[in-house]
Amino acid sequence: MIEKITNYLKLLRVKHYIKNLLIFLPLLFGKMYYDVDNILICLIGFLTFSFTSSIIYIFNDICDIESDRKHEIKKNRPLASRKISIASAYKTIIILLVIVAFMTYLLYILNANMNSIFLVCSYVIINLLYSKWLKHIILVDVIILVLSFLIRVFFGAALIDVEVSNWLYLTIMSGAFYMGFGKRRNEIIKNESHKAQATQFYNKDFLDKNMYVCLALTVVFYAMWTVDPNVIAHVRYNYLIWTVPLVLIILFEYSFAIEKNVYGDPVDVLINNKNIILTTIIYMLCLLLMWL
Repeated sequence: MIEKITNYLKLLRVKHYIKNLLIFLPLLFGKMYYDVDNILICLIGFLTFSFTSSIIYIFNDICDIESDRKHEIKKNRPLASRKISIASAYKTIIILLVIVAFMTYLLYILNANMNSIFLVCSYVIINLLYSKWLKHIILVDVIILVLSFLIRVFFGAALIDVEVSNWLYLTIMSGAFYMGFGKRRNEIIKNESHKAQATQFYNKDFLDKNMYVCLALTVVFYAMWTVDPNVIAHVRYNYLIWTVPLVLIILFEYSFAIEKNVYGDPVDVLINNKNIILTTIIYMLCLLLMWL
């Protein structure tokens, strides 16, 4: 029974829900964390997006089941290893669709901005297209990853009717490009070109250069966000600039991690690196102390 539950949790890619924490950024930066209704809306929005992303992950695994069985790591996924049948996977998708529909109704009852549903639908459409076709087109495959990160942030903002700072948008965009190029870089090193046609057209030098261009832009955009007059007026203190070194350290640690012999999946790198976790916790604590 425990093994079965574990396999279903792997099928849902629950560990990837960590990416959906971006939904809470507008709540934090909009200083709306004292509003119980908005907190509840964001929590339900988080679950809605998480279950929606699980639907995409399952669909993608169904599409890639044959190639996953030839992969040294992905062959252990529940569908590829036949621990869960394709029929059961489709049943799981149907159950998740019902849950997502119910969550959406709850958001409607709580008077959440229903424009946010448009963003969820956009996420579903672009990722379904990615699973079937777009993963095979150079640069488009990475752009889809970037859009998925941005949609999470704008979804969180739409839920509670707040604006996303231009500098914050640019920071997340460049950071997502950095991680996307890093993932492709390590796939090439690991000889995964059979997995997606797009990786056949990339080369390590191209990815290395653009990775670190995006890393530099991420730091610059974040620094500009910390000194934005509107942000300073919102926080009432000009101390956010002191968090830039922590962001630099996190990015350096991430770079060091993906330079090793790993596959470069952002979630795996983040949750398996104690230094990154510790530095991120320190960064978040500093941010909260300045923001409160």
